[in-house]
Amino acid sequence: MAIVETQPVAAHDPVATAATLNGGCECIRLDRDALRSALADDLQDAESLATPGPGPGGLFSDVALFVPEAELSAMVGIMRAIEAVAALPAYRRAVLADASEIARAAPGPVGALMGYDFHLGPDGPRLIEVNTNAGGAFLNARLLAAQRACCAMFEPAMTPAVARDPESALVDMFRSEWALQRGDVPLSRVAIVDDDPPGQYLYPDMRLAACLLRRHGIDAVIVDAATLTYAHGRLRAGDLPIDLVYNRLVDFMLDRPEHAALHAAYRDGAVVLTPHPHAHALLADKRNLTLLSDPARLRALGADQDLVARLQHGIPRTVAVTADAAERLWAERRTLFFKPACGYGSKATYRGDKLTRGVWSTILGGDYVAQTIAALGERFVKVDGERMPLKTDLRLYAYAGEPLLVAARLYRGQTTNFRTPGGGFAPVFRT
Repeated sequence: MAIVETQPVAAHDPVATAATLNGGCECIRLDRDALRSALADDLQDAESLATPGPGPGGLFSDVALFVPEAELSAMVGIMRAIEAVAALPAYRRAVLADASEIARAAPGPVGALMGYDFHLGPDGPRLIEVNTNAGGAFLNARLLAAQRACCAMFEPAMTPAVARDPESALVDMFRSEWALQRGDVPLSRVAIVDDDPPGQYLYPDMRLAACLLRRHGIDAVIVDAATLTYAHGRLRAGDLPIDLVYNRLVDFMLDRPEHAALHAAYRDGAVVLTPHPHAHALLADKRNLTLLSDPARLRALGADQDLVARLQHGIPRTVAVTADAAERLWAERRTLFFKPACGYGSKATYRGDKLTRGVWSTILGGDYVAQTIAALGERFVKVDGERMPLKTDLRLYAYAGEPLLVAARLYRGQTTNFRTPGGGFAPVFRT
């Protein structure tokens, strides 16, 4: 699944073209009627999801984001460099030494739908974090297919960031995860598991995942993790035996009592779980960024100079927040972003220039990392006739070191959200 070759509208500088288009182009926009039609076969509430506003329709922006091919290639290169380092025996020993017992063994699957999140500033892409339960891929696959150009002149600019059809790639990913642990045994049923799935903001994404799997001959159910049972070597959802669990939980180590059945089935190898605790410990624990952004430590673990250079440029310097470093980090706080090591969804994260002494005490009492702030890109949109800038955050969905889909989130505020007029998920096109 390679980044496709550039097919420009005319001879141009890709960087300048992207800047011009992101400055306010509305020639390529979301066709909400097409989106409604694309969702209608699978979702009864397609109307509300396709209608702009503060409700579910706020998931989607009306505009696309344009990114130069070189910067998309750099994102893929950073992702592959991280996964190459994660394969080094010394790295695995280092990050698994303090991991939960359940995370230490490799079950076979590599982890479905890894999410690599980037900021795209003037110096190129900078990786902010890695996620093992990166939501939104199934929604973004539909969103990408519902874009329309105002005229034939702009159609060549509608070249997706990744060449392969994303929905086919997503189905192949689940089949591959299954085969890595079960070989040639047929995959019959997938459970898409979360806490109170209907209460999750991205519940429509789970429903689209289930529909996609069913269309390809794999039964799929959406299940509250607390209702799963495990007995006689089988994990069940009600009376239904489960072969594979697509894990959307943010209890990354399956520690909570309500997840005991899933924990036991995974521990016993009675179910294929993806993504799993091992993948989170290797790639998504934010403490790993302190190692991945440290050239000296990377070299000591056996990373070659090309990997070291790529990660040094591509990942903002990240350090652990400790009592010994507290005075220095407080003094440098305006250049730093503070994140809980096992956090998710921007929860309990803080820009240093917004910190109060009370919040600082909370950070010092928790398990936090401090990351050098990376510049954000902008996408200008029109809201109620007024041109306004939105921040941009890019997510590279990947599997086994290969890109599946690239999507953007447009927003205002300290962290990504779906509450900004004109914001939401946006497709990414390559210039």
